Amino acid sequence: MNALAAQAAALNRLLDKAAGLLQPLLLLLIRLWIFNVFFKSGLTKLDDWDTTVQLFTDEYHVPLLPPALAALMGTFGETVLSSLLALGLAGRFAAAGLFVVNAVAVISYPDLTDVTRQFHYYWAILIAVLFCAGPGQLSLSGLWRALHAPRQG
Repeated sequence: MNALAAQAAALNRLLDKAAGLLQPLLLLLIRLWIFNVFFKSGLTKLDDWDTTVQLFTDEYHVPLLPPALAALMGTFGETVLSSLLALGLAGRFAAAGLFVVNAVAVISYPDLTDVTRQFHYYWAILIAVLFCAGPGQLSLSGLWRALHAPRQG
């Protein structure tokens, strides 16, 4: 049984090392995926601002905010926060903001289909991973930490 336990421990160390090497790449891919989704949505809103404000007036019922302000805040969140997230700059702040933008979208648009709602849940999970793990080493924040880390020696 000792030999089996030693092999299991060795395999576990190998998997831990592989996960440590892959985590920065996975976090980068998640950041870029979320950026793609939200930034494109923001660009669509910017493409025809009058229609965007009309949609926020007639279709999206954002609680507590006037439609024009809700449109501005949503578009800002989708473009600026997703860009920060893609760069890995203020990553947790950007993730928290996009989580709110995503939640407000689900709450304020009652005509979401079940499939569309599932996409929003999926994005929320990915954003929550980024909030919990941070942007990772392959980010501007990671570069900043690497450049300003105390030197050993």
